[in-house]
Amino acid sequence: MPRLLTEFGQGTSLRRGDYTEAACRAVKDALWHNSINLAELYGFEKTDMQIRVDIGVQKPDAVDVAKVSEVFPYGQTDVHVVQGGLDIPRPEGTGNPTIIATVALSVSFDMEKVDG
Repeated sequence: MPRLLTEFGQGTSLRRGDYTEAACRAVKDALWHNSINLAELYGFEKTDMQIRVDIGVQKPDAVDVAKVSEVFPYGQTDVHVVQGGLDIPRPEGTGNPTIIATVALSVSFDMEKVDG
């Protein structure tokens, strides 16, 4: 399937040390800053969207992939979490770090190649 669109986002968990929340906020950042009618442009339903979600955080195993998928209002998600993002220690050296998650959303449709 050809990738038709890629969007980027960043999210944080400032005090709680919640990697899932930082990832969800990064997804929302990518989604809510854009209004693209890609499905309609190609004559598809929004539910037909194939969305690959690549998330970078310092502790990939700490991200609840199912919870991240719930952020999407439609489409079929395929979530991949990898080592990335950034953890910033608290200035006083105690407590949870500030977590920064980065995300790339790539949208595709199952399109048949048309000759002509």
